[in-house]
Amino acid sequence: MDAAVVIGRGVPLGAEEQVAELYWEAFGRKLGAALGPPERGRAFIADHIHHDRAAVALTRGGDRVVGVAGYRLGGRALTGGGVRDVLGAYGLFRGLPRLAVLALLERTPEPGELVMDGIAVDPAHRGAGIGSLLLTEIAAVAAEHGCSRVRLDVIDANPRARALYERHGFSAVRTEQTPYLKHLMGFGAVTTMHRAHPGHSLEQQR
Repeated sequence: MDAAVVIGRGVPLGAEEQVAELYWEAFGRKLGAALGPPERGRAFIADHIHHDRAAVALTRGGDRVVGVAGYRLGGRALTGGGVRDVLGAYGLFRGLPRLAVLALLERTPEPGELVMDGIAVDPAHRGAGIGSLLLTEIAAVAAEHGCSRVRLDVIDANPRARALYERHGFSAVRTEQTPYLKHLMGFGAVTTMHRAHPGHSLEQQR
């Protein structure tokens, strides 16, 4: 594990652009069709972050975010922005097709479920166990909110991420073939994975 980082909760004020950069570096191919070009997409993400919907890895001095795991819980995810925000940023003509693409990426939690958006780690800090630390923190968040399971989606183009999730107790429950997204977003299948949290009641999420 990387002793040079600490794990915390919530995106620090002032670190929005750092998180947006990490997210775009990790998921830009997927997000580009909806929020591109890159500079505009990063700006949109930074402007619409829900600060309390992430576990983060910070350099020990706390001055930089080098890893982030966003999640959706209680109706909010790390990355926000509604119809009005998208149309305001991209205009009506360009915004409407972008909303259609974003709808394809939308994942709504079921009762008692926390949905992960994904993990993004700075390239210079990969291979040091930060992803595992973030997953452990997300599991703690789910337990504290009484969730019975954590759910995530992993694309076929990211086998390393799937291997990480499997090491942390996630199991594949279904795979959706998406050949129509291969050219647009760079992947042809999405696998949904669950990690159960037995013994936790389905308390109301806050």
